[in-house]
This record gives sequence, C-alpha cells and structure tokens, in this order.
Amino acid sequence: MRTGDGLAVVTALMLGAIIVPAHAATLQVVMENLVVSPAEVSAKVGDTVEWINKDVFVHTATARNGDFDITMPPKKTVTSVLNKAGTIDYYCRYHPNMKAVLRIAP
Repeated sequence: MRTGDGLAVVTALMLGAIIVPAHAATLQVVMENLVVSPAEVSAKVGDTVEWINKDVFVHTATARNGDFDITMPPKKTVTSVLNKAGTIDYYCRYHPNMKAVLRIAP
C-alpha cells in the first residue's frame, strides 16, 4: 500500500467514526395505581420513551412548559421520541398529583 492510500484509509475510518450516530435508548415510564414511576428520568435527545399506562384510567404526560401532551388510554402503551434538551416537569391532566421530571441531555 502506498503512503497516500494509507492516509486515505485512516481519514475514511475517522470520518466514519464521526458520522455514525450513537444508538438511541428506549426508556419506560409506567403509570400504575395513580403513580408515575420512575419519578425522575434522565435521557438524551433522540431517545424513545414508552409511556405505559397500567391503570384502568386515561392518563396524560403533560409538560408544564408545553413541549408535549401525550394521552395514554387505559392499559395501553404510547411511544414518543425526545427531540429537545432540557429539564421538563410533567403531570397527568386528569390526576394532577401524578407528576415527574424528565431530564433530557443534548
């Protein structure tokens, strides 16, 4: 292999390592017995949240800052992808005592 070819291969490998995105995680938030669990979750932009409603009641995950408002029918799972960094306090519109915090890193 010529010296120029080796440099091209190393450059291509380095660029490939930079371009390949990290794998997004899937997090689960469970609403059961009128409680959100876990009460605090850390995630990254691009992660998916599975909002799992194990109750017989409709619940929501409503961000106090307006970033999201997700409705979960009874005994159903809803998914959403996080696309904005920040710390978000959220609650259930129907059961305001159900509240939690989502910390989203860039």
